[in-house]
Amino acid sequence: MPDRPRYYLTTAIAYANHKPGLHTLYEVIGADVIARWHRLKGDDTRFLTGTDEHSVNIAIRAAEEGLEPRAFVDARVGEFTDAEGALGITPDRFIRTTDPDHVAAAQEMVRRAFANGDIYLGTYEGWYCPNEGFKANSDLHETAAGWQCPNHPDVPLQWLTERNWFFRLSAYQERLERWFLDNPGAVQPDFRRNEMLGFIRGGLEDFSISRAGATWGIPFPIGEDGQTAQREDGSWDPEAGTIYVWYDALINYITGAGFLSDPDAFGRWWPADLHVIGKDIARFHTIFWPAMLWSAGLEAPRKVWIHGFLLLRGGERMSKSRGNIFDPHDMIEAFGSDGTRYVALREVPFDRDAEVSWEAFVRRYNADLANDFGNLVNRTVSMAGRYLGGERPAPRTAPGASALGHAWSETLPAYAERLEGCLLHEALAALWDFVGAANRFVDGEQPWVLAKAAKAGDAEAAARLRDALGDLVEACRVVGLAAAPFLPQTAPRLLAQLGHSFPYGPDGNGGPPILDELAWGGRAAESGTLGFPEPLFPRLDVESVEG
Repeated sequence: MPDRPRYYLTTAIAYANHKPGLHTLYEVIGADVIARWHRLKGDDTRFLTGTDEHSVNIAIRAAEEGLEPRAFVDARVGEFTDAEGALGITPDRFIRTTDPDHVAAAQEMVRRAFANGDIYLGTYEGWYCPNEGFKANSDLHETAAGWQCPNHPDVPLQWLTERNWFFRLSAYQERLERWFLDNPGAVQPDFRRNEMLGFIRGGLEDFSISRAGATWGIPFPIGEDGQTAQREDGSWDPEAGTIYVWYDALINYITGAGFLSDPDAFGRWWPADLHVIGKDIARFHTIFWPAMLWSAGLEAPRKVWIHGFLLLRGGERMSKSRGNIFDPHDMIEAFGSDGTRYVALREVPFDRDAEVSWEAFVRRYNADLANDFGNLVNRTVSMAGRYLGGERPAPRTAPGASALGHAWSETLPAYAERLEGCLLHEALAALWDFVGAANRFVDGEQPWVLAKAAKAGDAEAAARLRDALGDLVEACRVVGLAAAPFLPQTAPRLLAQLGHSFPYGPDGNGGPPILDELAWGGRAAESGTLGFPEPLFPRLDVESVEG
């Protein structure tokens, strides 16, 4: 709806050369939480994720498996969409760099840069990582075995000399530095912003945007003579080469907003409100990408959020080629879809690296979900059903009447601020601090003691019992709704146990503004009947469940 605030967010598109691991999907889970939150708020939200499918390396992998590149990437894409679906990821579009509208968008971006005088022919000589692309010596590690790409140490580097088209990144040095200084929130967290600003100040070099001799990629639309590389029959001159995979991949964000294919949509959705990316591709997104956009007469994104890596014990990086990854389907089998989402975002800060282990995930699941939250809901529904005959009690709403109501008034703003600031781990911590307060409230009020006194005819105890259980039911309601972006499958089940409907669609769209629903006592005037208590998060009995 055009009258609603809009919010457009994206993830980095995944390289379609292996099946996805949790470390690949981590940022997609986090971005899905942010997208769901904005939908719940009532924002007109567009969420984009997808796959990066062009490169010499993919063509080589396909040949090794006896497949054409398109058949190879189709199979990989199916694995990504299956995993995203199993994790409750709800993009408005899953984009592929092989999509026809993206091919057209990438070629148009080259044409605009050429028309603006920002690309020129030159010769590239240096190291090339098949998994990542051209690498400066300063970006490589020198070891006893030779030069290595730090992000792909098991992939042999290639020394290349070829005639390519280059983008004049150096021409944008001053504008980029000014953009960083004038828009301190555009690249976050701050320490990542400072890293990128330092890189800019060190001097920017022009970068290659084409590959000579490659056939699996988007045809480069300009020939060496500066004329179109498209022939009269519509085919492309292979001598012109292909668009370099990184230049191609970044453009997906404007393709997904409607660039070229739907100008009205593009006018609404661009610039992006948020790009969520990993630290290894920060330069491309915070330095190369704004310059590419400016060259084409387009605006830079409003914010780029840079997260860290999931590391194994000892700081070892996860790698699909090494096989040391967490399979998302194994995670879901053990923890459920919502449990997997929760432990990934609670155990791993969304702003830096963190070491993870299967045992730590199990401990987090049992402590937070099975024990703290799951047990709170189960006890509350069981006691209210047993002591009050199934009638849903109302919370205390008068100012100062409810200790839990007061605690919630402090929790909700902190939770919302941290979630909207992309500090998802801190948002969950704030919410679970309140869960802890609710559990302490149970222990302090001891409803079972009040129920015994009420049964013996103590009217004051009966009133206290109803008030206490009303506050607890309300605490469960607001936590369940607030946590819905993280626990989308759990929220409707929880609300049903409390005798409330869940007024949103499967992706978070279509309901009342969530902040109205999260007001303490927002549904207090409505009578209702409690449902049956059912465990939301069954405890994992064996702490050493195999991953």
